[in-house]
Amino acid sequence: MEQKPGGKRPSERRQKMSSNLLGGPPGREAEEGGEEDAAAAATTSSSSATCSPAAVPAAMLRAAQLMRPARRLPRRRAAGGRRAGPSRRRLQRWRRAWRVRGRGESARPRKEPERSQQRPERPTAFVGNVPSKMGSLAVSPTYLLPPAPRSIPFQAPGGIMERGGMGPGRGAGGFLACACFFSENLFVPRYGLHLRYWGDPEQLRRDYGPALQERGCKTKEEFEAVIQEVEKEVQRRKDLDRHSRERKTIISQNYTPKHPEVYTLQDSFLAPEFVETVKYCTSNGADLQGLLSHVESISDKRIFRLPVFTAEFCRAFIEELENFEQSEMPKGRPNSMNNYGVLLNELGMDEALITPLREKYLCPLSALLYPDCGGGCLDSHKAFVVKYALHEDLDLSSHYDNAEVTLNVSLGKAFAEGNLYFAEFRQDPKPVPRYVEVEHVPRHGLFHRGGQMHGALPIASGERWNLIVWMRSSALRNQLCPMCNRLPDLVPAEGFGDGFTGDPPGAQPETVDLCSLA
Repeated sequence: MEQKPGGKRPSERRQKMSSNLLGGPPGREAEEGGEEDAAAAATTSSSSATCSPAAVPAAMLRAAQLMRPARRLPRRRAAGGRRAGPSRRRLQRWRRAWRVRGRGESARPRKEPERSQQRPERPTAFVGNVPSKMGSLAVSPTYLLPPAPRSIPFQAPGGIMERGGMGPGRGAGGFLACACFFSENLFVPRYGLHLRYWGDPEQLRRDYGPALQERGCKTKEEFEAVIQEVEKEVQRRKDLDRHSRERKTIISQNYTPKHPEVYTLQDSFLAPEFVETVKYCTSNGADLQGLLSHVESISDKRIFRLPVFTAEFCRAFIEELENFEQSEMPKGRPNSMNNYGVLLNELGMDEALITPLREKYLCPLSALLYPDCGGGCLDSHKAFVVKYALHEDLDLSSHYDNAEVTLNVSLGKAFAEGNLYFAEFRQDPKPVPRYVEVEHVPRHGLFHRGGQMHGALPIASGERWNLIVWMRSSALRNQLCPMCNRLPDLVPAEGFGDGFTGDPPGAQPETVDLCSLA
């Protein structure tokens, strides 16, 4: 039987393809498919030779049957317009696909492009002149808002980053964090900017170069200093949970409280007006209009003020915080913008003080004040105390909180000025922001939406302690992360994390809006 040079009998070709399907090394015919197809076709028309079933293993026959009828491989045009065989890479993809289908499995999913290969969106700047009393600040704080929601989940460069050393993962009922914590809202105090950084200095220069230059970052050395500062903050966040666990263990084993009674919530800690207001909120027929007769409404920005604690509790609470501050115990920063204060979960005040305060008193209030912001389903929190004093933290730049609802209580002590100021809600920036200045009143708390842009003016004298409670609703933030405006890319976290929760495998989402039922 005549055969073209380089050609093979149909039976030999089928055996070779069968060996490839069974995991054998690819033969040369897989790389020269164009010429082999033509040679095999010419040979088949004139050949009467067949392959004996006894000479071929049953597995090879089965693999050969899987190839019938054979799919015609797509062809590409070579230079000059003539048709050429498929490329080696395409043939390898086809061979892998046939192997998978031969095992009865579905084809492998297509790999999503890496985040670093996608062009980042340029952020929108929220810029405005702050009240005139901010004379001691060198620059007006600017907050760069996150981009619009993306159609794909966020994944930082290098894959999903975990919050450094978080230990064993939590169950289905545990709380999680969003991976954007390691790349979004990185604060640079020197220039009053919040930045997004994906590990690429050119991305930072492209997105924030003009804003940095406007605020005095003009030289190469100054820009490199910004890069170092941002990378240091990213590393701090990666190590945050591990260091927090270590501090909490040391404090619980070695610290002696001065006022151990303040670690457990008691009704005597609360102002009588506050108790009466919460009692109304839990009564039948309670509504917003009735609640407004018990609280003070400030402007149209949905800011409300009412007394929360008694003077005796505030005094004992501050003495306990000062005792801890003067001890040799390790201390963590409350957040990236405050350098002086106490994380209450590390001090051991979360379980018996803040959690019952949120569940029994703050949630009924928030359900009527902010039903559209998850006020009726606040299931986690982050609580800390910040301190403002001369030669320490004087003020706080414009920002918004990682919370659905925030409670800010002025504990004392004696101080002058340092008022809060509020601008627009973060999702509705105005061309010229309209600021509202709000005075601190000792023992009184301010309720506001976490997304409300706000800051603190410089304190003129004295010392002020503020209790901050960020309250979070997993029902809302599971759908959209408030810090990156994207579907959350969940990673493990300690304690309440950032208020996200994971659904158990196979769980169907509820169709009832629990917040609207509050």
